[in-house]
Amino acid sequence: MITVRETNIPGVAAPRRGKVRDVYDLGDKLLIVATDRVSAFDVVLPDAIPGKGEMLTRISLFWFSQMRDIIENHVISAEVSDFPPPFNGYAELLGGRSILARKAGVIPVECIVRGYLSGSGWKSYRQSGSVCGIGLPPGLKESSRLPAPIFTPSTKAAEGHDENISFDQCVQAVGPDTAGALRDYSIRIYDRARDTALNKGIIIADTKMEFGVSGGGIILIDELLTPDSSRFWSAADYREGQGQDSFDKQIIRDALTGMGWDMRPPAPRLPREILSKAASRYGEILQILAG
Repeated sequence: MITVRETNIPGVAAPRRGKVRDVYDLGDKLLIVATDRVSAFDVVLPDAIPGKGEMLTRISLFWFSQMRDIIENHVISAEVSDFPPPFNGYAELLGGRSILARKAGVIPVECIVRGYLSGSGWKSYRQSGSVCGIGLPPGLKESSRLPAPIFTPSTKAAEGHDENISFDQCVQAVGPDTAGALRDYSIRIYDRARDTALNKGIIIADTKMEFGVSGGGIILIDELLTPDSSRFWSAADYREGQGQDSFDKQIIRDALTGMGWDMRPPAPRLPREILSKAASRYGEILQILAG
């Protein structure tokens, strides 16, 4: 399995490089390549995980297909043979990790749904009894299941850290109709994904998704319910009142926190065993969810 840290196609302008994805602008379409880069705390790490981009793409495609009756998505094709030249000549590089996508106007809000109390949500609850301005019942513990999923948006920062915002701030950013639609779509998607995953023995504690506007309507874009954008826990091993072992990037976050890193670039190198464990977990959750 080859490791793809970045892509460069001869004769084609260099792509826009995000934290993980390389994006080629094809006019009315985009070619989106999920590389094997790893980011944590909004910083790209010096290490890569071989095959990570392929695993993320396969998981996203699975979930996009599951949500098609709720909302359309940006995927046109994930087959390299359907890509325009010269991209269709690079199957070894692009195969399995790339999609040809509709271009959409990105809505500048990260749409986060939390079904369990963890991460920054747990930290906020301990301080104020609320998460992003949403009051929660007293007496909840770390990893407690919430009475109902909550929509907790954040800013979408081009650089640096995203910041949690209240729903009122979301309304100010994108307007009441769009904010309401984002909340409705996000919770409906989470509800279905939670039930689907739980039937396979996986708890989706929380997830982050992105939306855009295409053809006058809102569509799903970017990735969906991957280990990079979600917390996955084993239902069999779940214990309220403590942190959970994760099938996601939390392994890497925990390792970096334990190293005393201040979350500012440059990020430190990770031990090989941490990278290996993260790669194994990505593969496990792909197999469990999508087969």
